[in-house]
Amino acid sequence: MQPDLSDDETATTLRPLLFSIAYRMLGEVGEAEDLTQEALLRLHAAHTEGVKIQSQKAYATTIVSRLAIDHLRSSRVKREEYVGQWLPEPVVSEPRFDPADHAEMADSLSMAFLVLLESLSPPERAVFLLRDVFSYDFEDIAEIIKKSPSNTRQIAVRARRAIDAGRHRFDTTGKDNWELAKRFIVAVDNGDLDGLVGMLASDAMIYGDGGGNVTSRPAPVVSAAAVAALLLSTPPEIRARQSVTLTEVNGQPGAVVSSADGTVNSVIALDILDGQVQTVRVILNPEKLIHVRP
Repeated sequence: MQPDLSDDETATTLRPLLFSIAYRMLGEVGEAEDLTQEALLRLHAAHTEGVKIQSQKAYATTIVSRLAIDHLRSSRVKREEYVGQWLPEPVVSEPRFDPADHAEMADSLSMAFLVLLESLSPPERAVFLLRDVFSYDFEDIAEIIKKSPSNTRQIAVRARRAIDAGRHRFDTTGKDNWELAKRFIVAVDNGDLDGLVGMLASDAMIYGDGGGNVTSRPAPVVSAAAVAALLLSTPPEIRARQSVTLTEVNGQPGAVVSSADGTVNSVIALDILDGQVQTVRVILNPEKLIHVRP
């Protein structure tokens, strides 16, 4: 007997997995939520119509993966014409100061990783994520993307080669990283230029995503001094009316910058390695911050 999808426990169990796949495919929170809901609705409809489903998980995963591939293909031109540097919509959560238990998933959720996925075609992205992140069998992935298992394996090899070539190392675990992030955020909040420079790697980089809606640099800024100066470029009188709150951003230490009225102005994600901040990513585009709360 098939489980009744109307049972909240079934939907609750599947929803986090489906969202995890859709978000990593798209880098968009709202669209990932919509695709997740659509997959659950289609699964419920199939169940209601008496369709024989061996595994609700496999059925729903197939739906959400195909929906994500179609969405990426339809939004290709929009991505190519995006103004400035593209960064994913941030996933913000309460800080986990010792995240060793989710280090692997945090790596696949990071801003750096999601940006790197943009170099893959939609099918390559689906194959890589389902195989290397979610550990699906090649036979199941082949059915999802409508390719042969041998072809799917070739796609996986090609995608993995591209990801490995562009991947940069950073630490995802350790209380020391969170302590460094806390000091870093305090320095930003207090306008401490020397303090920031001391915590940044000499070749540190900062990326800003304004999406054409907010002014941001069209290319990354490099060097500790330049990054620190850019972070503190907001006039002191405006910075005094803002709050900078330490939080977890895509599995990494980061911060939410908000105004006194609760408006979220930006989200900051930090890549930390060997006790230094290597990369700062700042999401400024208000369209990407609608779901974020201070």
